Amino acid sequence: MSRYRAPVGPSTPIISASGFEVLQAEQKALWVKRREVTTALTAAAAEGDRSENAEYIYRKKELREIDRRVRYLQKRLASLKIVRELPQDQSKVYFGATVELVDDSGAGSVLRIVGPDEIDPSKNWISIDSLMAKALLKSSTGDNIIVKAPRGDTEYTVERISYQVVAAT
Repeated sequence: MSRYRAPVGPSTPIISASGFEVLQAEQKALWVKRREVTTALTAAAAEGDRSENAEYIYRKKELREIDRRVRYLQKRLASLKIVRELPQDQSKVYFGATVELVDDSGAGSVLRIVGPDEIDPSKNWISIDSLMAKALLKSSTGDNIIVKAPRGDTEYTVERISYQVVAAT
């Protein structure tokens, strides 16, 4: 028997303009790749017995994965709200903010709040749905926030808030 996991709610349908362009580019690339995989699948199917044809089995699996991602992107892109403008009150944390924090031990970090489709741990981009982002929203410079996480509560101080338009990568 498997472990029970509580269902996860739907992610916030919000994205930056550059993030939307990245998803559109991924969708276009998948359509190109799908044509190539379909051609290879047709060639593998022509080789005869499909039950023991590793190339055929691999290409069918690859095609299923591409189709799954394309279906997801088609639905997701249609439902996303693109944020193209910076907030009027840039003294508070909202979507798209880059926030410099110092935790209670004195360690600093810089995070950017983005949509769930744009998260990138290597750039310290966190989802607006994350516990950290929810705690940060509407806070100002100098505010102390407490992040309630499964590992325990941590207190942070907001050092600086900035907004910038980030180009697609």
